[in-house]
Amino acid sequence: MAKVEAVCVGNKKGERKHPVEIAAFTAGHGIEGDAHAGDWHRQVSLLSMEDIDEVKNGGLPDIQQGDFAENIILSGIDLSSLGLGSRIRLGSDVELRITQIGKDCHTPCRIYHLTGDCIMPRLGVFARVVSGGEVNAGAAQEIIEIVRPERFQAVILTISDRCSRGEAEDTAGPAVCKKLEESLDAHIYGIEIIPDEQNEIEQRLKHYCGGHTIDLILTVGGTGFSPRDVTPEAAKAVIERLTPGLDEAMRASSMLKTPHAMLSRGISGISGTTLIINLPGSKKAAVENLEAVLGGLGHGILKLRGDKSECGG
Repeated sequence: MAKVEAVCVGNKKGERKHPVEIAAFTAGHGIEGDAHAGDWHRQVSLLSMEDIDEVKNGGLPDIQQGDFAENIILSGIDLSSLGLGSRIRLGSDVELRITQIGKDCHTPCRIYHLTGDCIMPRLGVFARVVSGGEVNAGAAQEIIEIVRPERFQAVILTISDRCSRGEAEDTAGPAVCKKLEESLDAHIYGIEIIPDEQNEIEQRLKHYCGGHTIDLILTVGGTGFSPRDVTPEAAKAVIERLTPGLDEAMRASSMLKTPHAMLSRGISGISGTTLIINLPGSKKAAVENLEAVLGGLGHGILKLRGDKSECGG
């Protein structure tokens, strides 16, 4: 039977948590009384009982519930089969949406030193609380929606003052989403409309590049000559490695249709393992630019994911 083996909370990050009989979950916040609760994407952490048992059987028999700073221990579920956007129900009311797979630990924390092997970076799954309620150990759990982990994860950011104020309808963003879904079977993890404010664009890019395990971020708009067009500047502040071949392919393709394509200042590049591409703001131009790079996009994302196959051939 798939069930909740334990619910754990702690009042300090980076340290062990302790099991409780029952816990209150609040939508958009997390578990009441837990240090990881808050308005961010890693409100609740999950591990499988089977993974913990493997650690115990491998030479750490004294591991206790909460020792890896996990909030929820589940049995009868393969967490590795769940990609971003998958949804889980705990008990009768609580719904969680998967927001991150694993995490980076730059320095060994107290948990690592205490246990000798913190499995949370490799096997942990993180989630936001979609709907709240109470959960106790022994409660039933079920998977509401599975997003396969092999599907590419994409975020679309439409950059437009007028659309952000509700003065105009965003047609380019949805068209780009549809093209990604049809051509790459991508899962659209998030869609946002934000104004032409460089700091805000930078923050949203950093937010999605900083641990979400997002493969691709497409910005739509703000790439021209107007004083408010600052999307390339925002992207440049976040990108670590440029990918000029994508920019060249998009502009070359667009130049076959209009000489105005030479005025596009859009750039692309990599931040961590996330690819960022600036697309123009009109529906037609955004889709056409995306189509120009679709042939190589899937291969490039696989390389970012760690694929070691040869690029030639």
